[in-house]
Amino acid sequence: MIARNKGILYAVSAAFIWGFLAISLKVALDYVPALTIVWARFLIAFLTLWLVLYFRERAALQVLKKPPPYAVIAAVALAGNYIGYIKGLDLTSPSNAQIIIQLAPLLLIVVGLIIYKEKINGLQALGFLVAILGFGIFYRDQISQLLTSPDNYNLGITWVIGAALAWVVFASLQKGLVQRYHAQGLNLVIYLVPAILMLPLVDYGALTTFSWPVWLLLLFLGLNTLLAYGAIAEAFRFIPANKVGIIVTVNPIITIITMEILTVIGVDWIEPEKISIWGLLGAALIVTGVIIAIVVQRKASDQKVLPGKWRLGFKR
Repeated sequence: MIARNKGILYAVSAAFIWGFLAISLKVALDYVPALTIVWARFLIAFLTLWLVLYFRERAALQVLKKPPPYAVIAAVALAGNYIGYIKGLDLTSPSNAQIIIQLAPLLLIVVGLIIYKEKINGLQALGFLVAILGFGIFYRDQISQLLTSPDNYNLGITWVIGAALAWVVFASLQKGLVQRYHAQGLNLVIYLVPAILMLPLVDYGALTTFSWPVWLLLLFLGLNTLLAYGAIAEAFRFIPANKVGIIVTVNPIITIITMEILTVIGVDWIEPEKISIWGLLGAALIVTGVIIAIVVQRKASDQKVLPGKWRLGFKR
């Protein structure tokens, strides 16, 4: 298989993993308390990554002896992202959560403009406007179809927006940290800190009642981050970052299509969604706008050489 096809395959794999994530989480919420799911995801990800690094790159484990303070803050922010996302998902739907969370990459670009002094051009501004228009159309479509629980929907959207803001904090810190420290070593800290902090919030009694399919679902959710980010890392080896971004950003469309299929065949293990043609148009505009903004921003970033301590290179 040629390198380009490998890169596309890895990127598509990541998009599908993330595309199915919201659906899997929604199903898990019927059996497992939300905060217990978040804790299990971090714990499983940490234990799996620790084992991999112990046998393949033991030097990366040294970061656990003295974790960088900003990595700890990033870990808390990522925990906020996971909690906000699953709380929002519990009150809305997989497609809604996947669409609204697309605010995160747009907000990250805003952070780049403010903190990293990156510049915005006309095409990137157009991407922002298209995405904002899409958010408005999608929100109006969804709120108009909720005759009985618009307050719950609005609360769910608020949780997802909070998750997007938390992810921006995490990504902004991570952007600087990965230039100085081993990336997977940092991930150990980022997974371990929330797993420890959330110990008092776990419903340990519920853990003893799970059937083996529920345990398999939790295992998938825990490995989701490792599988997706591992695929992304491999994709970057073979194809340009902007092409990876285009492929991965369509994961909400994968979620919407999957949910439509599940609704048509009438499955009873997940609540069907109601998205009109206007909602689908809004979703398409959001994805299109985000792709435009991200691709333009990444092309500009690829042409820059970060000065001083921000130059590429791991501190091992």
